[in-house]
Amino acid sequence: MAQRPGMLDLIEQITRLDGTKYFEIGNMVHNGRAELAAERGYIKEVRILKLNIPHSQTVIKYENYVNEHFYSQEETMDHWEEWEKAPAEEELVATILRENHVG
Repeated sequence: MAQRPGMLDLIEQITRLDGTKYFEIGNMVHNGRAELAAERGYIKEVRILKLNIPHSQTVIKYENYVNEHFYSQEETMDHWEEWEKAPAEEELVATILRENHVG
């Protein structure tokens, strides 16, 4: 049964198949699914850039957005689901990266 992502506490860099990269605020479950997606050829690579990021108000806002709109992918996935972001959520991620001196 699909579950919501839950608490977000790490920063990842994900490389798409076309070689472009993006940052995501995730957790160990999300990272594990991304590793599995890379093994299956749905993405090229995932790297953890920072663990145990502070649970700031910005992280909480982004976490609430993610948990309202997405489910964690199951191990039986047949594609990689990138969490689509509106400009407001892109700005939250950018702020989280700045707060954590990443990017």
